[in-house]
Amino acid sequence: MVGCAKDCARERVAGYSIQRRMVALIGPLLIATGASSTAQTSLPPVCEPSTLGSPYIPVDSWVYPSMLRLYSMGFVDTVYLGLQPWTRSSVGNMLREARGRIEEADPSPATNEAEDLFAVLNRELCSEDEDSNLDRPGNARIESMYSVARTISGTPLRDSYHLGSTIVNDYGRPCANGFNSYSGLSGYAAAGRFVLYLRGEFQAAPSAAGYSTELAQALSNVDEIPFFNSTTGLPVNQATIPLGPIAATADARVMEAYLSAQYLDHVVSFGKQDNWLGPAQGGAMAWSNNAENIYTFRIDRIEPLYIPLLSKLVGPFRYEFQVGSLKGHTYPNDPWIHLEKVSFRPTENLELGFERAVIWGGEGHEPITLHTFLKSFFSFSGVSSAVKASRDDPGARFGTFDFSYRLPFVRNWLTLYSDSQVHDDISPIDAPRRAAIRPGLYLSHLPGVPRLDLRAEAAMTDLSITNSQGGLFLLWESIQRQGYTNKGQLMGDWIGREDKGGQAWITWHMSGNEWVQASVRHQKAAKDFIAGGTTLNDIDFQVVKRVRRDFEIDGRLQYERWKAPIYLPGAQTVTNITIQLTWFPERKVNF
Repeated sequence: MVGCAKDCARERVAGYSIQRRMVALIGPLLIATGASSTAQTSLPPVCEPSTLGSPYIPVDSWVYPSMLRLYSMGFVDTVYLGLQPWTRSSVGNMLREARGRIEEADPSPATNEAEDLFAVLNRELCSEDEDSNLDRPGNARIESMYSVARTISGTPLRDSYHLGSTIVNDYGRPCANGFNSYSGLSGYAAAGRFVLYLRGEFQAAPSAAGYSTELAQALSNVDEIPFFNSTTGLPVNQATIPLGPIAATADARVMEAYLSAQYLDHVVSFGKQDNWLGPAQGGAMAWSNNAENIYTFRIDRIEPLYIPLLSKLVGPFRYEFQVGSLKGHTYPNDPWIHLEKVSFRPTENLELGFERAVIWGGEGHEPITLHTFLKSFFSFSGVSSAVKASRDDPGARFGTFDFSYRLPFVRNWLTLYSDSQVHDDISPIDAPRRAAIRPGLYLSHLPGVPRLDLRAEAAMTDLSITNSQGGLFLLWESIQRQGYTNKGQLMGDWIGREDKGGQAWITWHMSGNEWVQASVRHQKAAKDFIAGGTTLNDIDFQVVKRVRRDFEIDGRLQYERWKAPIYLPGAQTVTNITIQLTWFPERKVNF
């Protein structure tokens, strides 16, 4: 966190958890013998947030599941699960609330687990080697350096818009049978209210056979996109269809790069940025990291806003706006997207989120101007086919609704949540039969086993209504026929078009940033969408371990079987072994 207090960073947090355990053991003995029992444990202070700029934490960071555990165990309430990423200073404010709750809690296994979570999160924000003070105007820091080695045996799927994907929520990285590698670096520089953040990597993947011309044409017909160029007679390049042969990849990519300014608890930024707009772990209907990030202009309220009269009804709330250009679209070419979301907390246990996204414009359809933007921004009613095909088209409109709720009687144990999306309706609330949905349950710990958590989610876009048939409803539109994608991959939930599936995880937490996890995933596409249908099942094992405090080893084994008769005959087996080594330097450079 920019401007962390020096003395905060130098606390030895591990000793406080031990101290509480000792108090829990000897406290009853002290009382029984009449000795004074005023001894109290105290957690280390959280770094003081400054009014200076603060970078966002990438959405694939371990910080988010750790904060979810603190929230689901009842030690913090100001968490907005449906609006990620969070800035480092925002997480610091959440930890300040958690610190007080933990110190007031009765000693128990759950409290001890919360202390451990608090300790590692606090270390993340205030490294021991920190030597900055609040009055310093700026600093620079290398956030992480990493290298990923991925070996894939078999033919992986990489087509979330049609057949499915073997590897999901991976920023649209290239992958193929053989050895794949990704090496990168992230860091930021802050001066006053301003932050410059950069995360880039070099990516390498082998060549692949890709789809045959016959399969690519069949999928193009499903999308109602002309396959052959009328002038050249050659196939039209479509990012959503991996037509072969696919050349080997050896490219540098900017993963994130943005300049931001913080003012009155708002961050105004421009650049390539992470998004995860939903409470689920497996996917987010509105926006996820399943596809490559896009360049956007963003206004983000990073702290809860309380308006005296309004917040009496809806509670404190946060909101976000962004607008930017989508890539990989050829029908029409280069459309834009704008998105608005607001999340409320009517009670400390309930969060409600409403979002609206519109894809509009594109070469050969309508220009990207202030007029067309305002028309799409203020349009909430249906229009005729003639208007859709004209320069007055309000765009392809998508609405989402999500919630998370700590259930009564098991408030500090079980959290229910759901994410849903609808096309050409204001919200899934007023059109539930036309909405895709991803509900889930999260059990933060088990009785007597505080380090074990369970999670299960279902996902469905295979709606029962007539006009959802053939994959030509949700995530597809008669004008924007490459739909809710960026550079060929779905930028929302990986579940895809007219599919059913789900995921489940069981995790043993060795600490807040170390765990052992086993998970399963299922996906099935309807036969009226993809001829013969598709079925995908995989099981995944992951181990994340820290060596000392600044070096992480992340190992993963994935075994998958999939069937897609339209692509390859019979059941296909894919084995994916991934090892990631990450160094998190702790020292900043002040200026």
